[in-house]
Amino acid sequence: MGRRDDLVVADFEAGDWGGWTVEGAAFGAGPVRGAAELARMDVRGFRGDAVASSERKGDGPVGVITSPEFKVDRDFIAYGIGGGDYEFVCCLNLLVGGEVVRSATGQNSDTLRPGSWDVKEFAGQKARLQVVDQATGDWGHVVVDYVVQTDHPDVRPVATEPLYGEKWRPRQHFTARQFVMDRLNPGMRQEGWLNDLNGLVYYEGEYHLFAQRWNKCWIHAVSNDLVHWTELAPAFFEESLDTGVQSGSVVIDYGNTSGLSPDPAKPPMVAFWSRNDNRSQCLSFSLDRGRTWQHYAGNPIMTMPERDPKVFRYHPGNHWVMMLYGDQQYHLLTSTDLLHWTDTGNVVPNSFECPDFFELPLDGGASKWVLVRGDGKYSIGDFDGTRFTEESEQILSDAGLNFYATQTWNNTETGDGRRIQAAWMRDGVYPDMPFNQQVTFPCELTLRTVGGRPHLFRTPVRELTKLHSGTKHWSGVVKPGDAKLLTTAPLEADLHLEAQIPPVATLTLTISGAPIHLTSNTVTSASSPQTLSGPLRRIQLLIDRTSLELFANDGEVSISRCYLPTSQGITLTSTTPVHVTTTLHPLTSIW
Repeated sequence: MGRRDDLVVADFEAGDWGGWTVEGAAFGAGPVRGAAELARMDVRGFRGDAVASSERKGDGPVGVITSPEFKVDRDFIAYGIGGGDYEFVCCLNLLVGGEVVRSATGQNSDTLRPGSWDVKEFAGQKARLQVVDQATGDWGHVVVDYVVQTDHPDVRPVATEPLYGEKWRPRQHFTARQFVMDRLNPGMRQEGWLNDLNGLVYYEGEYHLFAQRWNKCWIHAVSNDLVHWTELAPAFFEESLDTGVQSGSVVIDYGNTSGLSPDPAKPPMVAFWSRNDNRSQCLSFSLDRGRTWQHYAGNPIMTMPERDPKVFRYHPGNHWVMMLYGDQQYHLLTSTDLLHWTDTGNVVPNSFECPDFFELPLDGGASKWVLVRGDGKYSIGDFDGTRFTEESEQILSDAGLNFYATQTWNNTETGDGRRIQAAWMRDGVYPDMPFNQQVTFPCELTLRTVGGRPHLFRTPVRELTKLHSGTKHWSGVVKPGDAKLLTTAPLEADLHLEAQIPPVATLTLTISGAPIHLTSNTVTSASSPQTLSGPLRRIQLLIDRTSLELFANDGEVSISRCYLPTSQGITLTSTTPVHVTTTLHPLTSIW
């Protein structure tokens, strides 16, 4: 079969919009025409004599134009685009079945950038183009020219590897995906990015994971087993451009105390968050198990500095509690209906962003309250429903430099009752990938007495064994000058190691070029040496393509880190003879 000719969808050379529908004032009565006018607007890289532009009257006007329907009849749709870099706000969209399935933006430049979408999956279906400008600030406009169906685009899509099969995408750690964009190395407010965890909650057999796309929206994923995740479309976006939808928490309002559900038998899922002004505290809610959300019409529910509301039910007092960060301390507020809040006047000083607050049994007996700050430091104490009385200094829950903004799943008392924690594993590097950043593997928290004091232990959830795809044992003596090769090319593994290391020895475990140093009572993994309360007996190491999570002595110390492999294989070396026993389980993907 010969080469199929290109099919022009829109070249904008007509004097008006033809069969396109026009909403708003941004795009005027027709395309912008003429070399002089285009030069005045600094538009470059166009074809012919005209472009679709929303900048004729500056960045203020907003609007949308939508093309007539056409059939997808080539493998790619190519285009030229300029203007602002505001995803979903200033953009060119492809609609199939009325849904946005592909989108592109400018790069804060009026020189049109060529690009293309792979549309093979939509072959034979009806589609429309949509040019959107809903931004009014700087670079609040879009420029589009020459959209064509083709089998041979000048510039192909940049994300070419299969979704979840990309070279540096972790296989056991959650990462965000791109639904409609086509970018490599996405930045903080762009599809594929994630940061702080939000609103982790368990409800009716599902674990819900929410995370920030840097105050643009709440990313949303669900799992039945804490291991295999399905990313849904974002739960909700900011109310309008740059108003922000920052970190927060989610509760299930079983008693419908808020009145947000018209059917008390269907309790609302309620999310609390803060706008970018760091004063407006808002909520959104879902009545269908988190699948669709709406912003509360009465937002903000209160105005109070600063952000990151942590909300939970205090059952002994039959009321709700909010812990709100502001001015380096946490403020405690109470409510009976989730909508109206009273400041108790009680604060927790020396605090830092993104609070998490929960109750745990100590050694399986009476409970204590644990307060975890955004930097991962926690303290232990008592809580009476309005006041937290600290009984310990602040202790690191994880010593890794990449561990941040940790949260635990709420409402697990309606399931198996475990307290499960995850964190943003920030500052990882993923060269030329269509995603950015990852989440630590879910860990069960327990509170145990160490040296006469309560101490938080972290261990990977037991569901990790679902990913085991085999077992390899080795036992022997590691001698100075010899390197024991455990495996040649591990990309993903659950490694368990037991050893009795003499006081003068250092046992080094090297993972694809990344060293981990073990002594008789310390562990080091791209961190300062972390001291254990007694002799080091065992470690568990969760190895993924771009992260390492270490758990020493059943989770007394944990260290989470990101890395990029520089070599292959797992080797053991030692400064003196050490007897070592290892069990290695290769891991399958969570995707």
